[in-house]
Amino acid sequence: MPSDSRQRRRVSRTGGNVLSVKRDALTQPYVLTGDPDASLIATAIHAGHDLRPEVAAILTLDEDVRLREEDPFTDRIAACADAQAYVSRSRFEVDLNRGRDQAVYRTPDDSWGLEIWADELPTEVVEGSLEVYDAFYRDLGRHLDQLAQRGPFVVYDVHSYNYRRGGPEEPGDPEDETPDINVGTKSLSGEWRAVVDTFIGTLDGREVNARPLDVRENVRFKGANLSHWVAERYGGVGCTLALEFKKTFMDEWSGGVDESHLGELTAALGDSIPAVLDAVRSAAP
Repeated sequence: MPSDSRQRRRVSRTGGNVLSVKRDALTQPYVLTGDPDASLIATAIHAGHDLRPEVAAILTLDEDVRLREEDPFTDRIAACADAQAYVSRSRFEVDLNRGRDQAVYRTPDDSWGLEIWADELPTEVVEGSLEVYDAFYRDLGRHLDQLAQRGPFVVYDVHSYNYRRGGPEEPGDPEDETPDINVGTKSLSGEWRAVVDTFIGTLDGREVNARPLDVRENVRFKGANLSHWVAERYGGVGCTLALEFKKTFMDEWSGGVDESHLGELTAALGDSIPAVLDAVRSAAP
């Protein structure tokens, strides 16, 4: 049950399976939920805004700037799938879409020039963040291992991106450089070509928010650590589409969301799933 990424979550587990997600003052770093047998899982690993107390105590970055660089509401887009992995922790605590040695931002060079710490990051804080990193990939691996034993599977790795960095009153980046959905496929081998074409063909031109969607491949982003990890671990069995949604469904400066637009995007992504799963089953060796 997804929520606004700024809401906190508590996870209830029985026998290793996530049964429910409840809003609470406490939080788990992430949750894997939904149908454990679903052949498509959607991840929202940058949706989170929470921080461990020891991280929050030393972070100097303004909260509105931090939120702008996160991917709010992508957990709600990912809810279109029958299974999801939601991350409640901010990427400024640990970035799960980077390699382990780069997952904790230490200097402005790691974080787009942003000053986020007043002093050098304590070793124990880094170690605590990497514990979250290791646990997430361990648990996701256990889940995907079970799927891989049954046959081919798909990961929709859901993100969003800013396109109005000039300011709230400035025009956005040129449309030819900013597709509504950027499909990152750098990690995929040629056997998945038909899957990529099916995904793009299903969504490109579909009307959302009274205009046709522009869906293109590797224009702004090509996919990062999660995509590469799945490709290396699962070879010709797991196919990851790294999906970057242009923040047209929200105001990237205020953080406000257009509920109608968000709902239409979520529905459109959900409607792509049957055709994509058929294509994956046909493409897998």
